[in-house]
Order: sequence, then structure tokens, then C-alpha cells
Amino acid sequence: MASKASAVWTGSLKEGKGTMSTATGVLKNANYSFATRFEGAETGTTPEEMIAAAHASCFSMALGAQLGGSGLTPEKIETQAAVTLAKVDGGFKVTRIALTTTASVPGATKEVFDKAAAEAKTGCPISKLFANNTEITLDAKLV
Repeated sequence: MASKASAVWTGSLKEGKGTMSTATGVLKNANYSFATRFEGAETGTTPEEMIAAAHASCFSMALGAQLGGSGLTPEKIETQAAVTLAKVDGGFKVTRIALTTTASVPGATKEVFDKAAAEAKTGCPISKLFANNTEITLDAKLV
């Protein structure tokens, strides 16, 4: 399966603007710009925000799968991802992704949950994409 998205950019880096869309239409002509990406403007999105959404959802699914492999069914898994874009060596790089998750899992022990969370962190495809070049941290709590 290949997931598809597109982006259009017009103008120079600082004064230009762009839109991004997904083939499914879930995201349609979402605005992004230099100001949203590097200056903290609140209207529009960034490529890093899309990575954060992808990683949070990927990790949540992977954790559900890991727990399922232990015979457990989570009631709810909530994950936030914070993607850090930093200037390094004269350019920019995603240097860190911090995952924070809470999960309600009837019958789970802390040990089983912690093991499942660690395996989900290394096993989800988005984590694998960033492995060996980006620090990925995890704060996982069983509630």
C-alpha cells in the first residue's frame, strides 16, 4: 500500500506560501509557510506537525498490537508526539521526537505494559524511519 499526499509551494522561502493535501481528502489545501514552520505562527501547519501526527498514531496502533499479542485489549491509548526541528551543521534536521502516552488497559500489569510500550516504540514504522538518526524518547503511563 502506498499512501499519497501532495504539496504546492509558490514564492520565495520567507515570503512564499504553500498548501498540502492528502489523497483521501482528510487534509485538503492545508496552509503552511516559513512563518508557521520557523516563527511559530499559529495559522497553518508544518511538515513536522504532520510527522508528529503520523508518529503518535503509528505508535498508538503499534502499542495496541503489542498489547493484543499479550492477550490484552486496551480501552484507550492516547499519544502525543513533539517533533523538534533544530538548526545543525548549517541546515535543519529533526533532532528529537518525544512520545508521551497514557493507556487504559484492563488486566495489564506495569511490567507487561512497559514491555509492550518499549516494543511499540522501536517497532512502529515511523520509529523505524527515524531510527539511528533522531533521538526518540517515550514517557508511557498505564492508567
